[in-house]
Amino acid sequence: MASSMKLVVGLGNPGREYAATRHNAGAWWVARLAERLRVTLNAEAKFHGLCARVSQNDAEVWLLNPQTYMNASGKAVAALCRFYRIDPDEVLVVHDELDLPPGAAKLKLGGGLGGHNGLKDIAARLGTQDFWRLRIGIGHPGDRDAVVGYVLQPPHKDEGALIDEAIGRSLETWPLLAQGDCQAAMLKLHTRI
Repeated sequence: MASSMKLVVGLGNPGREYAATRHNAGAWWVARLAERLRVTLNAEAKFHGLCARVSQNDAEVWLLNPQTYMNASGKAVAALCRFYRIDPDEVLVVHDELDLPPGAAKLKLGGGLGGHNGLKDIAARLGTQDFWRLRIGIGHPGDRDAVVGYVLQPPHKDEGALIDEAIGRSLETWPLLAQGDCQAAMLKLHTRI
């Protein structure tokens, strides 16, 4: 049995102007999880983000939406991990994924960083890429030069509905993730009937 998740991080950019943009899909996921668990994310200066502590299966889990900008997400993650002695394999980072279409969600441990600046900063500050990622598909604009503008725009209505559905479906795996049964969570998430 794997160790249980102790930190769930939703990547995004702070501020109202970014709240509805594709790059904030991870932050949307954590906000929805907080709602589901009936906790409020509160500003914690020492962790550079909005945090909540939750009791799950006789263990504590932290929810964190960093309030640094995306490129400095690791600052918040590393601060909380150091303070509570959380190992990288007990961390789940939820983020937007250009290489998956809207409506798709995939879970994996480690692997490449796919050019995602939030993941790059977390890996650099934790000293490893071996943390869990929940990838929420946002699709690709088709042109590498258009990526920055694309992730900083809200999704079109039909894409937004698909992203929302993927967030809802992946949230169903939370009980398995919380207890560290990531293989079962992957099977549930990746098997669509």
